[in-house]
Amino acid sequence: MFRSLHMKLVLIMLLMITSLMAVVGAFLTTSVSNFYINSFYEQITDVFGEDNADFYLSLCSAAEQENPADTIQDILAANAGRLGIDYRTRNYYILDGRTGAFLTGSDEPGGEELSYDTPNLLCALNGEVGDKSDATADYMDVAVPIAGGGNSFIVYIKDSRETVSDLNSQLFLLIMQALVIGLLISLLLSFLLSKAMVSSIEKLTLGAERVADGDFSSKIDVESTDEIGILTNTFNEMADVLQSTLAAVENERNKLDTLFLHMTDGVVAFDHAGTLIHCNPAATEMLGRSIEGCTYDDLFAEVYPFQQMLSLQRPNFAESQQTVGERTLELYLARFSDDADGGVLIVLHDVTEQHRNEERRKEFVANVSHELRTPLTNVRSYAETLRDSGDISKETADGFLDIIIGETDRMTHIVQDLLTLSRLDSGRGEFSMARFPFADAIESVCRANALEARRHSHQLVCGDLLDLPLIMGDRGRLEQVMMNVLGNAIKYTPDGGHIRVSAGSADDHVWMEVSDDGIGIPPEDRDRIFDRFYRVDKARSREHGGTGLGLSIAREIVARHHGTIALADHEGPGTTVRLSLPVKQPE
Repeated sequence: MFRSLHMKLVLIMLLMITSLMAVVGAFLTTSVSNFYINSFYEQITDVFGEDNADFYLSLCSAAEQENPADTIQDILAANAGRLGIDYRTRNYYILDGRTGAFLTGSDEPGGEELSYDTPNLLCALNGEVGDKSDATADYMDVAVPIAGGGNSFIVYIKDSRETVSDLNSQLFLLIMQALVIGLLISLLLSFLLSKAMVSSIEKLTLGAERVADGDFSSKIDVESTDEIGILTNTFNEMADVLQSTLAAVENERNKLDTLFLHMTDGVVAFDHAGTLIHCNPAATEMLGRSIEGCTYDDLFAEVYPFQQMLSLQRPNFAESQQTVGERTLELYLARFSDDADGGVLIVLHDVTEQHRNEERRKEFVANVSHELRTPLTNVRSYAETLRDSGDISKETADGFLDIIIGETDRMTHIVQDLLTLSRLDSGRGEFSMARFPFADAIESVCRANALEARRHSHQLVCGDLLDLPLIMGDRGRLEQVMMNVLGNAIKYTPDGGHIRVSAGSADDHVWMEVSDDGIGIPPEDRDRIFDRFYRVDKARSREHGGTGLGLSIAREIVARHHGTIALADHEGPGTTVRLSLPVKQPE
């Protein structure tokens, strides 16, 4: 019932009028009461105050005469008009100043029934004027002590406030009558007002419904210049803007459809239930099948689970690869909305040719390395023969030949490393898998490098290697990895450094860490130290005989063992390299 705007406006008007009349009534009745109370005390003060001291002195003189109470009464009766005595609601009483007993007054029956414990009477009995106002009492009173000739009296004036009560009753009746008339008028006005307002709002509602249905042709007539008229005009403008926006969106949609239709990358989209909602011809060609009616699980369940894809937070995308026949596809998966009705968008990129070029490049490196090894070996042989000949001076020949031999050895190492990488890349590298003690391999590597560490005055410490399990792997290859890591720590740590080798096991993995306090690796180079031929400091690497392939070979060997090798967090100068391997190799 009260959901209607008509009823709400009517109810508001009625409540407003009722509240207003209640406030006005309370204000009027309070004001009338305060007016009468203030008038009473001001009138008494004017008679007994300092400006009219003769009246008070005449009362004191009367107290010294014979029959003082009667004399005082005569004086009060003579001034009854000034005191506002009407002998009905307001009377005066003459009381004994010591006991408060009633002596005489304008209302003898009332005097006999006086209550002698009022605050003002108690003040007068103590010799002080009692003129305190009590708004909660049903009377107004003033008690003035009179003394003279050894006599003491109290002039007590009391008003029963019946006049105020009668007037307030009349005011209340008038207010109630005005309230009824006001409610009737406000009821009529509120109906007229609500009708004028709601009719415009109803027109706006009908116009909004037509716009929601896609009808932008009809406009709402603006019938006024007030806020409702401004709202109506704004609604018409909004409808025009919305129509233009929808046309622009439709145009952009057509552009996107054309783009998806002719782009070379495949695009596939699924809703929150995994149902196909879009695919372009390139995606159909790459996947080599008709994907109409297929679901996400039919096409990409093995690449990335659908629910896991929907639950990704940051980053909210994933990358993967998929082989379809002879094609190699790179997949970029992303959620296209965080809402409950979102889904997954997949972009397919054909990288088959790139992979083929990469394979050709690796094969070329292997062929060049193989072809270079024989002539380099011959150069070494001729250089040794030249060094032994006597045609040139021995010092000169030895100097040149030593250089030739050193460079030849270095190139031979490069070729050997390239061949090793080529075999690992092509999967032709042979691994002799067997179970062996992981601790023994670490001790063997530490012993093999102990002499080189002492030569550089390093302190090489091998930590506790107890309780390390047997692992499955190619011991020779893994010791090659350990030798490379520990050798780098010895080479690139200034003389007198500290190198520590530690190891342990956790769950089904073992790990080894090599920490040093050497030159360290800058943050910008940490992600590239395992790249082929990459050196942090090329001059120092050549000085130490490095080729830039050792860590690349180590990474390939570790990867073939389904392990990891990476830089670990390190406090202070130096580097920590961590090698992690599974205890058992997957079948």
